[in-house]
Amino acid sequence: MSNSAKKIFIWVAHPKANTLNSGIADAYAAGAAREGAEIRRMDLSDMAFDLNFEGYDDPYADDTKTAVGTRGKALEPDLLQWQANMRWADHVMIVHPYWWGAMPTKAKAVLDRALTPGFAFKYHQRGVKWDKLLEGKTADAIITSDTPPLLDTLLYRSPGRRVIKNQVLDFCGIKSKNILQWGSVKLASDKKISRWIGKAEKLGKLAA
Repeated sequence: MSNSAKKIFIWVAHPKANTLNSGIADAYAAGAAREGAEIRRMDLSDMAFDLNFEGYDDPYADDTKTAVGTRGKALEPDLLQWQANMRWADHVMIVHPYWWGAMPTKAKAVLDRALTPGFAFKYHQRGVKWDKLLEGKTADAIITSDTPPLLDTLLYRSPGRRVIKNQVLDFCGIKSKNILQWGSVKLASDKKISRWIGKAEKLGKLAA
């Protein structure tokens, strides 16, 4: 057991249950738990909330002590729990599929609705700077894709990996440890999928 065991929040950001993403999360959790980590997990497939997001009426507002995420629109219980898990965690693990160069709509809606001003970031009144309110946390992200990762890099410059690392995690102050893309899923043999599951377990162990 690690002397620096962490509190780890695993978010399975796939809108469907019982997928490869679920299996990856299971393995990651198992590896981390064996090292003594405390685990919380949420599956997007179980989350219920309004996907509609019209922007922040006041991007400088502080939502830290309220249940309001879009200045007048209350966050549903699942989004409040997601925020609570993010706040609680020392380390976050996100696994999601890669659809049209990005995470699924429902997963992106969680980020739109729950990474609110005052919770995840806070703009300064003047200039372009902002405070990163989730500093001190680390994260791993695993993206599964039908597009081979090398092809995704050469043709498209890996937008999925860049966005989750830079515009999501780093923007909020979360330091990325591993940002990985595994594929092609549709061409993968059972042996290759087993290797991915094994790698996920090792990553969980290292995260603990």
